[in-house]
Amino acid sequence: MFRFSRLPLWHFSSILVFAIAAISLAAQTAIIHGTVSDSSGAVIANAKVELLERGIPVAAVATDATGDYKIPRNAIPGSQLRVSAPQFDTANKAIDTTGNDRDLTLNVVLQVASLSEQITVTSTGAPTPQAQLGTAVTVLGTSDYQGTRDIQEGLRFVPGLQATQTGQAGGTTSVFIRGGASDANKVLIDGIPMNDIGGAVEFANVASAAVAQVEVLRGPNSALYGSDALAGVISLTTARGSTPLPLFSYLADGGNLDTYHQEGAIAGRYRRFDYLSDYSRFDSHNAIPDNEYHNGTLTGNYGWDISPTSSLRATIHHDRVASGQPGAIELYGLPNDAGQANEDAYFGVTWDDKTTANWHNLVQYGGLRLRSLFSQFAPAGTQESGYTLGAPVTIHGANGYTVTGQAEEFNDGPPYPYTFPTSTDKDFVYAQSDYRLNPHLLGLLAFRYEDERGYSVGPATSISRGNYSYTFQFQGDIRSRLFYTVGSGLEDNGLFGLAGTPRASLAWQIAQGRTASIFSGTKLRASFGEGIKEPAIFDQLDSLYAVLLALPPGSQPSGSQLIAQYHITPIGPENSRTYDSGIDQLLFDGRSRVSITLFHNEFTNGIEYIPQQGLVALGVPSAVVDQAAFGATVNSQAYRAQGVETEIESQVTKELFIRAGYTYVDATIQHSFSSDAIGPSSNPNFPTVPIGVDSPLIGARPFRIAPHTGYFETGYTRDRLTASLRGTLVGSRDDSDFLTDSNGGNTLLLPNRNLDGAYQRLDLVSSYQASHCVSIDANLQNLLNEHYSEAFGYPSLPFTFRAGIKLNFGGESWKLK
Repeated sequence: MFRFSRLPLWHFSSILVFAIAAISLAAQTAIIHGTVSDSSGAVIANAKVELLERGIPVAAVATDATGDYKIPRNAIPGSQLRVSAPQFDTANKAIDTTGNDRDLTLNVVLQVASLSEQITVTSTGAPTPQAQLGTAVTVLGTSDYQGTRDIQEGLRFVPGLQATQTGQAGGTTSVFIRGGASDANKVLIDGIPMNDIGGAVEFANVASAAVAQVEVLRGPNSALYGSDALAGVISLTTARGSTPLPLFSYLADGGNLDTYHQEGAIAGRYRRFDYLSDYSRFDSHNAIPDNEYHNGTLTGNYGWDISPTSSLRATIHHDRVASGQPGAIELYGLPNDAGQANEDAYFGVTWDDKTTANWHNLVQYGGLRLRSLFSQFAPAGTQESGYTLGAPVTIHGANGYTVTGQAEEFNDGPPYPYTFPTSTDKDFVYAQSDYRLNPHLLGLLAFRYEDERGYSVGPATSISRGNYSYTFQFQGDIRSRLFYTVGSGLEDNGLFGLAGTPRASLAWQIAQGRTASIFSGTKLRASFGEGIKEPAIFDQLDSLYAVLLALPPGSQPSGSQLIAQYHITPIGPENSRTYDSGIDQLLFDGRSRVSITLFHNEFTNGIEYIPQQGLVALGVPSAVVDQAAFGATVNSQAYRAQGVETEIESQVTKELFIRAGYTYVDATIQHSFSSDAIGPSSNPNFPTVPIGVDSPLIGARPFRIAPHTGYFETGYTRDRLTASLRGTLVGSRDDSDFLTDSNGGNTLLLPNRNLDGAYQRLDLVSSYQASHCVSIDANLQNLLNEHYSEAFGYPSLPFTFRAGIKLNFGGESWKLK
């Protein structure tokens, strides 16, 4: 049985220290008070009201259930009140600073928001309105994560993006953007890369706690972010404290499958210092044996405004995760007796300076520490000579094929128990300088140095790389109608050397809408970009080129003959090239938007895994094959992925919001070492059907990438109630069961085409604001209790529910006497 370690108390002590310090700094002043309402006169609860001095927030509160607010009036000349709420335009009101010792009444009316006003930085590196981008960017806010626990849950509502979880809570979770591989996305948290060496990110470990915003760029951006930004970029931003009186929050909920979730936080602001400390803990037994899971995540975000134009910010994210690893239980008939433990830390310090009105500079130091330990405690199943067999099973593919037998689980494994530790350390320095040459042109230069160290199965396999990245970019507009970005990156990687990554985008506002009109703006956009991804540690150490070079003298065929025959090169970067174009149409005063995007991706030099039997088929001597216990890797795969994304979102009324999206991906393998050199396998029960065991065959689709995906949401807010009905729809996918039968043969292989069945998941999240300080939340997932697997053989969760309470104290809701 996998046991969980006790979490350290310092996670909680940091919150307590900030609580005591912040309370001691609170003070009473005269107030500004009033009511926030919409144009019809209906009050708006939970609107954010901020006091700005020189454009910097120095105090913030939220309106209560009646739309009322109170905020300290201690303001300097030129101060403003900024009022914002989801689905409404932000309003700014000047404040009369005469008579600061007396209360001031200031009522605010908000207008329903245009959907085009969000500001993003992921595409260009500089704050840019979404309406001026030629790339496809989706922005998710706190409302998109209401009632959720994992960051991957909100990502399912991004067009062109498919999330796949291998099993239940805590199971390995992958994200595919426009048909790109699961390790082809740059993932950042407060500007700190979260990718392991080689691009992998375990999204199952990333909690949504304390995340204020998520930006998703669909398309490569190695020009700005270097290696791993092959198919897309996902950027997470942590929430910040903003209230002079500290805000305490505590959430507790629970549900079936022995699920329990807690989260506590303190946040606030004192003069030039803002702070946030958050700790969340989630536990579940899941619905299958030996699959207990817990995730404890600590988040800290601390900022200091050195001056009105310069700031220093430090962030820390630390998680400790442990889970049982039952494996593909539907293929083996019984759970694997194994466990996985992870401890991850991401940290950074950023200096941001507006040197002049036109010149901005940023310097950031950051790093990550990833530790992982897989433990196999004992063999599971029937022990035979040199291997273990699962229970007798009958396996059904969604394509109609069926096989029966016992799967071989381990072959010549080490003595039990045994472990596979991995470790990754990264430290980086990033410097950016951007200068506005004139009102219509911005130039940007950036430099990054990254020091990478790590090992994959123990310290004896450690590697290190020093990588340099350079960025040159121009961004501007012509007559405020045609917006462009053009630039390039130059990557100097410690393993493969130099690589260039150009990119360009255009956005043309061909029609700007009029007030009270149906058509409220039309934008055409297009972009081009190239991306790169560095090999993982395993890919570097176990490359086929290195294996063949190691063949002893006199081998027939020789290593050099095999290298020349199959055109094998030293392991190098994976590459991508993307073209896309689209149209965004705003409707009904910007309250609705319809978007259509066409895309064409080319992924080349993809790294494939060649198993031991594949090396034998190449003619590699058995003595060398035995030394390559995990097979070998080679840059041999190429495929194209093209298709269309559609999305619609509409603020139908103040209470009702809807959105929906559909993506079609036509992905086809063009080159594959398994097809070109080794040839397909076949099951003697289906002798005419070629099967790709570890890699898809030429002409087939990449594994687990669905041609058809979609989502929808209907959100309703009225008075104190908020509810959202959400659906995820995924079509059939190609896959492999990766199985060997009890005789080491292929009788348990199933044809790849449409092996994974389509599924539809329906969720409901709701919240009731019982009082200003108390809300009651509920989350129901898989309402239809559908039995499905996102990855073949790994059953997903059945119907689950959680319900609980959230408490908020402080902020401006009470005052110290």
